[in-house]
Amino acid sequence: MEPTFKAPSLDAFLAEMMGVSRTDTVRNGNCVSCTTTDISETSFRDDVSRKEYTISGLCQTCQDDVFGEDDV
Repeated sequence: MEPTFKAPSLDAFLAEMMGVSRTDTVRNGNCVSCTTTDISETSFRDDVSRKEYTISGLCQTCQDDVFGEDDV
C-alpha cells in the first residue's frame, strides 16, 4: 500500500516520535505501533480503516485500540 503524503518535516517528527518511518512501514506492510507484519488491503474491515492505515500506519487492531471498535 502507498502512504499518504505528509510534509517532510511532519514525517520526520513522526519518525522520531515512533522510532520508525511511517512511509517505509506502510510500504513494507507493517504497523508503526506493534509487531504486526504482512498487512495488506484485506487486513482491514472497511475502506475507512484501509485509508487510516495509509495516513497513520496503524494496523486494524491498533486502530481499534486508539479509536475504539465499531459494533458493526
